[in-house]
Amino acid sequence: MVFRREVPVLLEHHVAMNRHDLSSTLSFLQVNARWLVGGMMLTVFSSFGQAFFISLFGSSLRASLSMSNGQFGAIFMLSTLASAASFLFIGRLVDRYPARFVALGACLALSMACLGMSLVSSTAMLLLVLYALRLLGQGLLPHIAMVCMARWYVAERGRAVAVASLGHQMGVALLPLLVVSLLARADWRSVWLLGALSLLLVALPVIHLLMRVERKPRGVVTVSSDEAEQPGQWTYREVAGDPYFWLTLMFVLIPAFAGTSVIFHQAHISDLKGWSASLIAGGMTAMSVGNVAALLLSGQFVDRRGASRLLPVFLLPFALACLVLSGTDQAWGLLVFMVLLGISQGMSTTLFGTLFAEIYGTQHLGSIRALLMSAIVLATALGPGLSGYLIDHGVSVDALLRGVAVYALCGAAALWGLSRVLVQRVGDT
Repeated sequence: MVFRREVPVLLEHHVAMNRHDLSSTLSFLQVNARWLVGGMMLTVFSSFGQAFFISLFGSSLRASLSMSNGQFGAIFMLSTLASAASFLFIGRLVDRYPARFVALGACLALSMACLGMSLVSSTAMLLLVLYALRLLGQGLLPHIAMVCMARWYVAERGRAVAVASLGHQMGVALLPLLVVSLLARADWRSVWLLGALSLLLVALPVIHLLMRVERKPRGVVTVSSDEAEQPGQWTYREVAGDPYFWLTLMFVLIPAFAGTSVIFHQAHISDLKGWSASLIAGGMTAMSVGNVAALLLSGQFVDRRGASRLLPVFLLPFALACLVLSGTDQAWGLLVFMVLLGISQGMSTTLFGTLFAEIYGTQHLGSIRALLMSAIVLATALGPGLSGYLIDHGVSVDALLRGVAVYALCGAAALWGLSRVLVQRVGDT
């Protein structure tokens, strides 16, 4: 009898909590729409420098410049490595100048890089253009968005990062389908020219309008410039000397390293497995669905429990995704892989946006995230280059995927222990 009385009470409490969460989320979105949409715009237009977008033109670029998969992968790797080294310095700009000025400058420069891609005529020029695209699109635009969300929000940081990151998923979901449609009607160079125009005519004025007034975190005392040693506010050098920072990076970069490799070599993989371009584009949409769901759920989780507790979980869907793709040539295998990859990437996006602010503070976050983003860009450079080399030398894609899956599972086990240390550290600050 006691059990029968308690069950309706528990169900009523659960429903009431869900209603409260929904009401709270809707209120949060309404009040903060200006800044959240500004962050989304930055991540949407960062797509022009992301591997998934550049890879859509891989076959056209290789045909125009007479390159193999390995040669194209090597150029992509070199340009991305150079952007990773540069980002150590470029990423610090958001610690020194207002975010809106850095964002507008980045959009203008990215439009020039897109124009350069439409005119590329040699491997040397391709190397230079890819460097600019990766530095600005892969690195600076999402970096500005995540630093802003981490600084402008505290208790709702997870949700803010998740909503701002939705812009990237919009790009992944929509742009491949749009590009496939455009390439059926126009030359690939014209598509890049349209990208340059969209940055000038849409991104610049809209981002200026939305970000010209910065949000002040509620209930947080602003730290003055002479309080650099305030407890909980780590400097760049302190973070670089923290062994737990580097241990965390060893494993959290796995999706960036391997996921980018798969997306970059999607044309080669689709040829091997007999998949059409439309199926690949549909897979990108499936990945975005998984990514969006994971973003929203992980954002709520981080706001309630903290980012450190999410560490052991996010690699598990990725490991399963690699095992699925390595085990089948059926179309459903690609869709399952993409959904699971999206889930893992969604959780990692929330982690990248919140974990280091939670552990190291926000005063020097631009410099700290510059180090993080350089590592991410480095991983996305080494992945396509190394995998392209191995493919050219006879290593099968399925064998590579199985090896990555084993490493991801080992990483999940290591992060389980590491997260306990980080949770204790956050609690002590």
